[in-house]
Amino acid sequence: MNPLPRLKKIILPLLGALAPIALASPTIMRADAVTDWNAIASTAIVTNAGQPPPPSALSFAMVQGAVYDAVNAIDRGYQPYLVQPNANPTDSKEAAAATAAFRVLVGFPDLPGLFPAQLPTLQPQYHLYLANLPDDPPGSRDAGIAVGEATARAMLIARTNDGRFGPPPQLYPPAPGIWRPTPPNFANDPAPWVGNVRPFLVPDAEMLRTDGPNALTSHAYAEDLNEVKELGSLTSITRTPDQTDAAIFWQDHAVALWNRIFRTLAINQELDIIESARLFAMENLAAADSQIGGWNDKYYWQSWRPITAIREADTDGNPDTEPDPTWLPLFDPATSVCNPPLLFTPPFPEHPSGHACATSAFVHTLQNFFGADRIGFSAFSNKSCTTRSFDRFSHALKEVIDARVWAGIHFRTADTQGSVLGKKVAHYLKKHYFQPVRCHR
Repeated sequence: MNPLPRLKKIILPLLGALAPIALASPTIMRADAVTDWNAIASTAIVTNAGQPPPPSALSFAMVQGAVYDAVNAIDRGYQPYLVQPNANPTDSKEAAAATAAFRVLVGFPDLPGLFPAQLPTLQPQYHLYLANLPDDPPGSRDAGIAVGEATARAMLIARTNDGRFGPPPQLYPPAPGIWRPTPPNFANDPAPWVGNVRPFLVPDAEMLRTDGPNALTSHAYAEDLNEVKELGSLTSITRTPDQTDAAIFWQDHAVALWNRIFRTLAINQELDIIESARLFAMENLAAADSQIGGWNDKYYWQSWRPITAIREADTDGNPDTEPDPTWLPLFDPATSVCNPPLLFTPPFPEHPSGHACATSAFVHTLQNFFGADRIGFSAFSNKSCTTRSFDRFSHALKEVIDARVWAGIHFRTADTQGSVLGKKVAHYLKKHYFQPVRCHR
């Protein structure tokens, strides 16, 4: 017996209260189930579960990988990521996408999802979403549900015992150049295990190893230190207001911010549900490996942050650096932001920049997907409460590289090498995944 007609009668009066977040925002037009459930997943992962960017990238990858496999199983136009369950061309792609996302988020009775505790919140949204989908031809909706459940189950099984939430890496003994917790809060990394997670795309995180930070006694190191000392200072007189805004803008949750950009691009570029599913999977799987590779690299080098390096420059053996024991970065609680938490130096090793790793993976994957760089877009930041616009994808990456220096939290070398790491992931993805196999059904 199909429960959907009865559910529809019960749930439709609750539409205003329980409508998915993707439909509630005045700035996001409804596109398809991929974009709708990406927005719902973002709320579940970032807002409700409170995952910071590195672990959230893994959660987004699991959701979007399963969504892609579900839609692609019905269309069969591209290589599957994990599985390609049996499906008919008339099966509902919308039901498949919604189900895949929902089930990865909450799981099954016999297989835990990412956030089983969110079932009471997500199940009404899911049932309402299904109730508003057409069932044409009859049975297509239930068939799509079955496909989505199959790909979600495959993803959850594939990522079981993958290293998430495992033991942290061992820290090196304190020494010049070596990371240690930084003021004002002296916090520790909330997710130091990310670098030991099994990658989603590349065979091994170590293949993404960077060249590493500059030697403390080198001219390049002094150049980097003196640049961030001047431009990234809380009291800098050379950093412009626009640079200050850019630094704070990009401190919004990077993965959530970029997924908002992807939703906008999917609508503005008029992607169908198949291409939307492919875009979101490519982007988020690339981001996940960029964070795994970046965190693996961070704890391989364990490089100190600018605030430590500048305050202790008398220990670096470099004649071209001078200590300032009271130096503070722009990212300090004294800097005004429009939404909490307050700004501070991130509580993990400096090299490479995790934000640059992710942004580079995002940008180069966007370039590969669209076959172009010159596509304009705008984005709003919940940290600066400002909107910034870009004429090219690459302009956003360039600004992120600069912005982490302007923030006072990274040396430029960490940003540029992080960008290289992210590009490696995007290049590997382009070569090995999501290839077309024939014309769409």
